[in-house]
Amino acid sequence: MTKPLRLHPDRLFPDEPRTRDIARALHAGVKDLPIVSPHGHTDPAWFARNAAFTDPASLLIVPDHYVFRMLYSQGVPLDALGVPTVDGSATEADPRKIWRIFAANYHLFRGTPSRMWLDWVFAEAFGIDVRLEPETADLYYDTIDAALKTPEFRPRALFDRFGIELIATTESPLDPLDHHAAIRASDWNGRVVTAYRPDPVVDPDTPGFAANVCRFGATANADVGSYAGYLAAHRFHRARFRAAGATSTDHGHPSAATADLTPAEAEALYARVMAQPTAAESERFRAQMLTEMAAMSVEDGMVMQLHPGVARSHNASVLARFGRDKGGDIPLPGEFVRALKPLLDRFGNDPRLTLILFTLDEDTYSRELAPLAGHYPSLRLGPPWWFHDSPEGMRRFRERATETAGFYNTVGFNDDTRAFLSIPARHDVARRMDCAFLARLVAEHRLEEDEAHEVARALAYDLVKQAYRL
Repeated sequence: MTKPLRLHPDRLFPDEPRTRDIARALHAGVKDLPIVSPHGHTDPAWFARNAAFTDPASLLIVPDHYVFRMLYSQGVPLDALGVPTVDGSATEADPRKIWRIFAANYHLFRGTPSRMWLDWVFAEAFGIDVRLEPETADLYYDTIDAALKTPEFRPRALFDRFGIELIATTESPLDPLDHHAAIRASDWNGRVVTAYRPDPVVDPDTPGFAANVCRFGATANADVGSYAGYLAAHRFHRARFRAAGATSTDHGHPSAATADLTPAEAEALYARVMAQPTAAESERFRAQMLTEMAAMSVEDGMVMQLHPGVARSHNASVLARFGRDKGGDIPLPGEFVRALKPLLDRFGNDPRLTLILFTLDEDTYSRELAPLAGHYPSLRLGPPWWFHDSPEGMRRFRERATETAGFYNTVGFNDDTRAFLSIPARHDVARRMDCAFLARLVAEHRLEEDEAHEVARALAYDLVKQAYRL
């Protein structure tokens, strides 16, 4: 017998009746606010071409590392899930078979944020009212597949249906931004902007780094044989990205290390990293480039985002067969106080710079990040990221950061996702958790209810627009 799928209206709210009532009232004031998604990894081609998504598996399973890493951890081969290989060798091509494997293992997601997001997609986006189980796998597949063939499920229609005001995608300086140009040239008024992610030409550990830099320079008509020419190429590409709507940059470094070298030191280091750098030289160069990016942000007004502290592609065999971003990234300990000192000595007090800090090391919230953001005018705290984009992660963030940094040194919520249909689900979780946290403050007489309503709106909408200059 099938079991009902129902999203409880009080999900994530406190169980104590009075506090729950406050949370309900707060949530009623923010649940329908437009979604601003200022940082993520959706494909701009979706919105440029507005083509139908091909099938349920290709949309919801094959590209989603949150989904297939859990299945892989329980022994489901990535081949069986249709994840493409580096060498193009065959993997499962039948989307219904992939979906049936997913349905047979859906119980593995119990208690995870992925389960909450997926159930929202099934119930709210597709109107399914029974749970996903092996017995309902084909019902799900057929329902979703039929919906995807309709105009209402084209990317632009979903963008509008979800109440999205803006999405920022993330591109490398090597990207020609053709899809963004096509969006701007179309008659659709959805706002899709880009963000400048220079890692392929900033991180010497990137495969093909020197060749990337040469391409980077050639497209900017800059002589990257010198450090000055290399920086000029960054300025050219940053201006190109701003013309495509970008208001932010993003940096995914292994650490938060920064440096402030003399011009001669930087020139010499640049020459070494373009040849054969040591690990220490690569780290030193990344550190110097964060400070250079801050200097350019002071010039052009682009907001910086720093996402450090991930051991990328920890599983060597998965990396070799399937490539990067296949669920094998693992958090590392973080350190910010000493790491950011060179950058902050130059720009920490400059109101023209906004540097948004993220972490996968929750211990740094109360020890380092909240005190830093609670002091330096240039710093803001990004929301719980990646492994901590969850109800408990959001609660821990508010508990550890608010007393020192307050609410207004944070930047609201961003979903940072490739999974387009999960965006409203993620924002719904964030709004509910913030309202639950604020309701507790009101119930404990630590905040007046009218103030809580103002904060709830700020966290859901106002702060993200302010921080990202949107």
